[in-house]
Amino acid sequence: MDDATVNGDGWLADQFQAHRPHLHAVAYRMLGSLADADDAVQECWLRLQRADTTSVANLRAWLTTVVGRICLDLLRARRTRREDPVGTWLPEPLVGPEDHGDPAAEAALADTIGLALLVVLETLTPAERLAFVLHDIFAVPFDDIAEIAGRSPAAARQLASRARRRVRLQSPEPDADLGVQRRVVDAFLAAARAGDFDALLAVLDPEVILRTDVGGTGQPPRRPVVGARQVATAIAARGPAFARLARPATVNGAAGLVVATPRSPLGVIGFTVAGGRIVAIDLVANPDKLRRVPHDPARP
Repeated sequence: MDDATVNGDGWLADQFQAHRPHLHAVAYRMLGSLADADDAVQECWLRLQRADTTSVANLRAWLTTVVGRICLDLLRARRTRREDPVGTWLPEPLVGPEDHGDPAAEAALADTIGLALLVVLETLTPAERLAFVLHDIFAVPFDDIAEIAGRSPAAARQLASRARRRVRLQSPEPDADLGVQRRVVDAFLAAARAGDFDALLAVLDPEVILRTDVGGTGQPPRRPVVGARQVATAIAARGPAFARLARPATVNGAAGLVVATPRSPLGVIGFTVAGGRIVAIDLVANPDKLRRVPHDPARP
């Protein structure tokens, strides 16, 4: 191998590393799994190494197209083999310390990776999800999306429009102020620790939904619980023991909780707060989705 080839390969690797965070962000929103996003980005790198990129004018756009195509294939394969009852799947959470940085940046992040949003995205067809994520979140032109999806640009536009309508109908717009979210979640935690039914009712929206993903724990799948009284009853009955192990954290850009012993995390709880009340509670207790969760999220 000559020096030009070595230097060229090094330049390409440097360029890919520069775009890796963007590619991982696209893949996570497409797949809802950090592990699958890692695999998609790695496959994108392998395809880049095999490709002739001499005529590529915009490498970032080219890589985004490639990772979008990989994610589309993964979504189609996952859709055919999934047998989970409705409501038992939740995304792998992104967990950070309670004070994670710029509140405005966290709010913007939550708008695109909130757990409730990712749950809705999971109900879309793979092509609809592709069109929505790439266009509405990453501003990819419909011509490029059409090429990935094997559709016309007009059809790609319709895919995004259908997905957008479903997201607006099913995913409540959260309160942007992280401080407001935290106060509501803190009140929820205090009520859960005390088993205080009335205090729980005070912070829950009348139509609140509680979703639980227990994954491969050996427990039977849990259907979503809907309604303030039903959710408050479930939390008051089972919550006090777990609430004592809960600590504040940022979960997918929003106020949340990590439930953990000194040895291992037991669960991550994401909240969607809208209008000063909790409209969705997402409990991830699937051990496979907790492997990257720090035992104490307050420590870096």
